[in-house]
Amino acid sequence: MPDELHDQVLRLWGNVDAQAESLAHNQYLTADVWRVTAGTDRAIVKCLRRPTGEQGSAWDRHWTAGSSTESHWNFWEREVRSYESGLVDVFAPDGIRGPRCLAVERSADHVSLWLEEAGGIPGERWDLSRYAKAAEALGAAQARLTAADLRPSFPWLSQNYLADYSREKPVDWSLLTSDEVWSLPLVRDNVPGELQRVTNLLHDSRDALYAIARRLPRTLCHLDFWSKNLFADADEIVLIDWAFVGEGALGEDIGNLVLDAVFDHFVPVVQLAELDALVFDAYVRGLRRGGWTGDERIVRLGMCSLAVKYDWLTPFMLASATLERHLAYGGMVEVDAAHRYRERGTALLYACEWAHDALALAEQLGI
Repeated sequence: MPDELHDQVLRLWGNVDAQAESLAHNQYLTADVWRVTAGTDRAIVKCLRRPTGEQGSAWDRHWTAGSSTESHWNFWEREVRSYESGLVDVFAPDGIRGPRCLAVERSADHVSLWLEEAGGIPGERWDLSRYAKAAEALGAAQARLTAADLRPSFPWLSQNYLADYSREKPVDWSLLTSDEVWSLPLVRDNVPGELQRVTNLLHDSRDALYAIARRLPRTLCHLDFWSKNLFADADEIVLIDWAFVGEGALGEDIGNLVLDAVFDHFVPVVQLAELDALVFDAYVRGLRRGGWTGDERIVRLGMCSLAVKYDWLTPFMLASATLERHLAYGGMVEVDAAHRYRERGTALLYACEWAHDALALAEQLGI
């Protein structure tokens, strides 16, 4: 256990026999994550460090470049402020809550966030019905928050997340038109052949899709609503990782939920269409229960325009096709490369179809 963490345990719990287990996490967002236990006391401790400037690779710099700006998608202290302000319970009346905050420990250059450990069934083990239940609860909550006077207005909420997050990814866009790269064995043997054509159409349409999403009804979005951040605990859902929370389009969070579940191999791609239909229908039910009376085609448009978030993922996959090892989220477990490219390739094709549907639906609705 690091000395700094040990000192915090002594100060908060007065127990010198605590044990700390390091947990997998996105190292670009969080310095460390620990599960700390001392007798009957138990907590998850997230250690967030103030950015020290642009260092390292282009990928490293991407995660730190704007993180001192409050409205930036990756503002480093947003999650701490979400807990301190109580924002993490904004969805609680409809059955989705954040974990309880046990303590916030600050020093000159970092913050340690002590949180209740989420219990229940983690989202990566959910069946499709649980995804639908989460979507319905979220719909009911976001229906309330479409009213501007009910949405939180903190200056540190993220703004323009969809466009900024995907635009800033440091990928080699020229790979999209490189026949040589598309002919690499891992790509050629596992990725649908038509993906090259349609992913270029998606890339060419991204500004139009960003503009469409900005014109849709606004609500408060978690903006990282995916399997790893969701836990089914009795009759409620616990939602963790509030680092990106901010304004977004109605339907944006559920688009993220559906595609990420398949991209990260928690739902097989053969169930993608079923998951899509279940989540969309459940979300609309939730919106209706929450009092939203708009045209559900607008919700579908918000969900499908979210596909542009993954514009960068195809060139990233192409650039990774020659790597010797492919790692799961957190970088600790190796995954089968052929399986990853088959699943993600087909899901990327599905996302491109969403984008096509969004453009056609926007024209139909005059948006």
